[in-house]
Amino acid sequence: MSHTIFGRVNELKTLERLLKSSKPEFLAIYGRRRVGKTYLIHEYFKDKGVYFSLTGSSNSTKKLQLRKFYREFINMFPSASTLKEPQDWDEALDALQKVITQIDPSKKVIIFFDELPWLAAKRSGFLQALEYTWNQHLSRLNNVILIVCGSAANWIIKKVINNKGGLYGRLSEIIKLNAFTLEETEKFLLSRQVKLSHKQIVELYMAIGGIAKYMTYVRPGESVAQTINRLCFTAQGQLVGEFNNLYQSLFDDAQKHIQIVKALGAEKSGILKRDLLEHLKMPSGGQSSAILEELEESGFIASSREFLKKSKDKKIWLIDEYSYFYISWMEPVKGSIILGHDEDYWLKMNHDPRWKIWSGYAFESICFKHIAQIKKKLGISAVLTSESQWSYRPKNKSEQGAQIDLLIDRKDDCINLCEIKFYNSEFTIDQNYAKELQRKINVFREQTRTTKTIFLTLITPYGLRKNEYSTELVNQEICLEDFF
Repeated sequence: MSHTIFGRVNELKTLERLLKSSKPEFLAIYGRRRVGKTYLIHEYFKDKGVYFSLTGSSNSTKKLQLRKFYREFINMFPSASTLKEPQDWDEALDALQKVITQIDPSKKVIIFFDELPWLAAKRSGFLQALEYTWNQHLSRLNNVILIVCGSAANWIIKKVINNKGGLYGRLSEIIKLNAFTLEETEKFLLSRQVKLSHKQIVELYMAIGGIAKYMTYVRPGESVAQTINRLCFTAQGQLVGEFNNLYQSLFDDAQKHIQIVKALGAEKSGILKRDLLEHLKMPSGGQSSAILEELEESGFIASSREFLKKSKDKKIWLIDEYSYFYISWMEPVKGSIILGHDEDYWLKMNHDPRWKIWSGYAFESICFKHIAQIKKKLGISAVLTSESQWSYRPKNKSEQGAQIDLLIDRKDDCINLCEIKFYNSEFTIDQNYAKELQRKINVFREQTRTTKTIFLTLITPYGLRKNEYSTELVNQEICLEDFF
């Protein structure tokens, strides 16, 4: 396995299986832009046989894409230099399969079409040509691995994975590449000589997420505040213009996607779908649902049912860390950033009281992404669970409301009510907070009428200071070490 690929344990097992296979293989890989899809495929396969790759270009004409194919083709197979530049994709892929048929069958041939949605734009004929070439020729060659890749997840799912035509049922493997976990982020940074404390890694993650490309911008010897300041708050910062590029490059008409993302960025702990659409004055029909589906498949938003609520009451929230950070902190001062008014803006702001409140919500979101690590620490990895938030708004003055940051509903007749606190030192439960926690448990039990055993679980960076209240109330505690 390539020593330059970090994490990606299951994905590497899949690629290894394809490489060792004695039959033709067809892989589709998708995931958020900049997450490391191209890097993974290129690093793994570049020296494993004949490796032909072509990357689609955004807003490019069919003619230009074909010219690019021709250049890559002649580069890879100089013996075919007598071939004329193809006029359409049928001709291009026919030439490719003819050359491949001549290659020694004991040699692996890897064909990688990257950014497929751009190659297969409307009326390009690419997808139809690919269907024909795979079904008629390549699927009969036992040494061929065909890989298609795209950041527009919804497009890949509809047009390739759930294809109703010639590619129906043809895929042998699907990889959805997710962002790095905190543990993978630490390993990746260490490989680049960047040494940070776990708390600092979490603060970096809050701003840029576990996105491989963004991680390559981090320099050794800088504090996280300095890194964020340079990337996000200086005129030349690599992430200053990333927000619009990110959505424009993925979605044809990105304005509505951006509108939804910005509305969710303003709602710290999510919003019900019907309330979101009402707020944006969007009809609840097909188009809105399609946009939400695209955003969810591409890893920008998540939806989940609140505990014991009907499925139509789904709550939606923004889970892309960079987008949330951009909307909260960068967009309000974007004009000043571009003009270079305050080069040290973030070094001042990350001591601001607003940061303390904001980081609490951002840490909650990170916890939701690390449920596997939380379950492992709780010793319930093998137990089926569903995760959600829960809140109760009082219907009259005699009642009390409550909010649960993270609820883990378990099939073994137990529930973990998780209280999440992002704190700079050991967390202390005092008498007032102990009363508040007990009240939350009572309201939850009363309103849900659950008969399950309830465990109160505290998630904090540095753990709990032991005292009478922590001993009496808290069943389990989870700290940052458990995420790594």
